[in-house]
Amino acid sequence: MVVTVSTGAGLPGPRRPLASGDRIRAWYENELGWPTVPGPGPRLVVGVRFDVLDVPAEAGHAALAHFSRAGDGAAFPVAAQGGRLRLLVARGSAEEVPGLLDWLEWGGLALDLVAIGSGGLMDAPPPPGRDASPGAAVWLRPPGSRDDVESSLPTLSAMGGRRCAADLARLVNTVATQCHRVRLRRAGAEPGPSGSPRVPGKPLKAFSGP
Repeated sequence: MVVTVSTGAGLPGPRRPLASGDRIRAWYENELGWPTVPGPGPRLVVGVRFDVLDVPAEAGHAALAHFSRAGDGAAFPVAAQGGRLRLLVARGSAEEVPGLLDWLEWGGLALDLVAIGSGGLMDAPPPPGRDASPGAAVWLRPPGSRDDVESSLPTLSAMGGRRCAADLARLVNTVATQCHRVRLRRAGAEPGPSGSPRVPGKPLKAFSGP
């Protein structure tokens, strides 16, 4: 007896291995529940699970060092790419940043601090343990588990509350100070030894500053 095996179109063919970008997208969507969009390099959708503060790398590193010394709940994820750091903060924070900068009396200065929220995208760094191509985004501080990562994101509600998350207002003030220092340094005007280059005659209201 001859048995004929059909290879009709209704049968699935051999499964192809996922392309590198597809593997990255699958990791974010399955492990963290973060939405992505396809492209030459996969990107993360901002404003759904987190917002982003995009700052010069020099200012970002100085701000992170300050929080590390202070032990101020600074375990939130941070990505690096092209001379910039992207600090992940709680969803909705981008809308708060302009008002915070005004309240902290930084609003009149060009700080090179960009808040990215709903509708924004950021390049997706490879998951921890995987190599990145030259110039690609990388995790300086990778996200933790799905259960832990969002509780670590800086938020306004962290003041006097969760110690696992940094307070957004203090983070914005610290980053703004460091961005201003970088701007002065690049212009050849170093701030004084106090390290707090605030506008003369404008003390920080409810915060002592970084």
